[in-house]
Amino acid sequence: MLTEAIQRAASEFGERAAFVTPAGRHLSFIQLEQATQLVAAGLYERGLGNGSVVALVLPSDVDYVAIYLGASRIGAVTAGINPLLTPVEATGCLDRLGADLVVVDPQLAHLAGPDAAPQVEQLERGSDPASAGGSLRSGSPMSDRALAGLAAEPDDERPVCICFTSGSTGAPKAAWFANRQLRAVAEIDTGGAWGAGHGISSTQFAHVAFMTKLPWMLACGRTTHLLERWSAGAALELTARHRMAAVIGVAPQIALMVRHPSSEVLDFSAVQAVVAGGGPSSPELVRSARERFGAPYSIRYSSTESGGVGLATALDAGDDEACHSVGRPRPGVQAQIRDSAGERLDPGETGELWLRSPAVMSGYWRDPESSSEALRDGWLRTGDLATVDENGLYRLAGRLSDMFIRGGYNVHPAEVEGVLSGHPGVQEVVVLPRPDPVMGEIGVAIVVPRDATKPPTLENLRTFGAGALARHKLPEDLRIVDELPRNPTGKIDRRRLG
Repeated sequence: MLTEAIQRAASEFGERAAFVTPAGRHLSFIQLEQATQLVAAGLYERGLGNGSVVALVLPSDVDYVAIYLGASRIGAVTAGINPLLTPVEATGCLDRLGADLVVVDPQLAHLAGPDAAPQVEQLERGSDPASAGGSLRSGSPMSDRALAGLAAEPDDERPVCICFTSGSTGAPKAAWFANRQLRAVAEIDTGGAWGAGHGISSTQFAHVAFMTKLPWMLACGRTTHLLERWSAGAALELTARHRMAAVIGVAPQIALMVRHPSSEVLDFSAVQAVVAGGGPSSPELVRSARERFGAPYSIRYSSTESGGVGLATALDAGDDEACHSVGRPRPGVQAQIRDSAGERLDPGETGELWLRSPAVMSGYWRDPESSSEALRDGWLRTGDLATVDENGLYRLAGRLSDMFIRGGYNVHPAEVEGVLSGHPGVQEVVVLPRPDPVMGEIGVAIVVPRDATKPPTLENLRTFGAGALARHKLPEDLRIVDELPRNPTGKIDRRRLG
């Protein structure tokens, strides 16, 4: 699927810029296709081929793209490791993966030790975007016909990419997708009239939003502008300068853009839509973004396991749908509300939201038990509670688990609690989410101190947890209490803490 996509894009869009670096240098579709061929040959020279697993511990740049496409060309599967993870979290992901090759940026070497895979190679970069793939490129390029012969016959079920749902220190889950899912995502997530033109990379490339959607980005000839680090000011400036037709990002990014001073002075007359996923969008955010950009706002509900596609509010929706729901299933997607026994519930009843589409993951990599729990007869159990009304509108009502989403990233309180409980000043700790106008939700640590006269501070806890937890998992507020409420069985009653 990916090989077909880049070859067709190179033929159709030629010298048009596929990616633009933070320094403003261009990598054309033809140059990207050529880099892909050289990387594919280089991977083959390293003994990789059909069924091999390649892990990328790299920034979100042109090298990442070229290696992902090159691996796919020889039938290998690619997994990205988010560079924002801590070494503990990254190691957990790599242990789950069982990669044949780990490609590491020298500045991220601390995330992948020498025993992470049979082969661990630090990537040496070229000075020009046209040299994408760096030291993985072969000095003896192979023809497309020769490269095609390295992979097995076309197979819709062949794994192409692996996307981690979290980087927990326990057992990280890794959703894997085959050719058929990437094809389905390209058909479902066409981007509408504003899908082509110019766009911005708003998430890490290891995220499902890039890994499964690269084919449609190539198919529509989009020019993607890379940011060394996302910022509201830079995103707004690029949006205005290139007259982008859409403002796309996770909800916290949209909130930061709306609040940024330059949003009041730049020209956004070309914007036709604001599209936000990665967490809840408050009614106030929807209204303020529509006013600021002069365009309709679409909330997207999905997950890693769903392939990044699911439900959406319509661009022409009224306030009830646009501000107080997650819309309806997108074309090709089915949704149902079911009870704990898996029986379908009537409109208005609260239950678990189940999704079915050809884009849903094949399963969790090397984890058949979790796969069978999440997937039931082609349906994905999302773990989210929701209702559906008589008009087919879905509204979220909480989560079966305690997981919350901070800035587009999943946070599991049990993982955070496990780390913070080791602090010498903590006797007991519970982490709960709290709504936040920018990040969607943030974590609040509720602590029973060992010494009531010397309780830990928020800064103490964040510093202590920073060695094992990514920054987005660290608590951002602190409550000191004398004791935690418990239910009759002796378990902590989280509802009484909310």
